[in-house]
Amino acid sequence: MPTPSLPRRKPGASGRQSTVPEHLPGAPSRALRIRAADGWERFQQRAGDQDDRTEDGAA
Repeated sequence: MPTPSLPRRKPGASGRQSTVPEHLPGAPSRALRIRAADGWERFQQRAGDQDDRTEDGAA
């Protein structure tokens, strides 16, 4: 008795939908990380401005 052949698989989507993983408890949210990065950039800019003034002898 011959074995029936299986249908050929087509490459592509498996039907699963990828989801954004929930953040872990205690981990900062994406919005908070973005806000913190922006604040850090501003802090570094201000610190750089202060260094420039200190080098000029206007401390």
